[in-house]
Amino acid sequence: MNKTPLTKKGAQSLKDELDHLKNVKRPKITEAIADARAHGDLKENAEYHAAREEQGLVEARVRDIESKLGNAQVIDVSTLNANGKVVFGCTVELENIDTEELITYTIVGADEADIKNNLISYASPFAKALIGKEEGDVAEVRAPAGITEYEITEVRYE
Repeated sequence: MNKTPLTKKGAQSLKDELDHLKNVKRPKITEAIADARAHGDLKENAEYHAAREEQGLVEARVRDIESKLGNAQVIDVSTLNANGKVVFGCTVELENIDTEELITYTIVGADEADIKNNLISYASPFAKALIGKEEGDVAEVRAPAGITEYEITEVRYE
């Protein structure tokens, strides 16, 4: 089976979430179910049904995270010697050649991608246009709105 790349930070974030689900959420849900059972008839007990539904969601998320961590190839980008090239896990500062706008992205695994936090998937067209390039290179990014050119102004391995 192919391993899915995951940054060290992304793996730690998943481990933290898993720990929270197992050690905080599970006990609270178990307590809520016990309290709801104490109220009697379970057929019409909304608290019981809500707690059971939440329990199902939490258990599904636990299985999902365990699966992701089990299939992950954790990459510590700070130990890579990529000689200034854009690679998985690096942080890239770009300048839009047309607008001179600066933007910074970190190239991460698909499960970590979050555009609001400037985390882009290595499999995205944007990241694919950057990977393998170096500081000073120009990358052409094809998007539905057309081609945009970005100059790579800095590559960091954090």
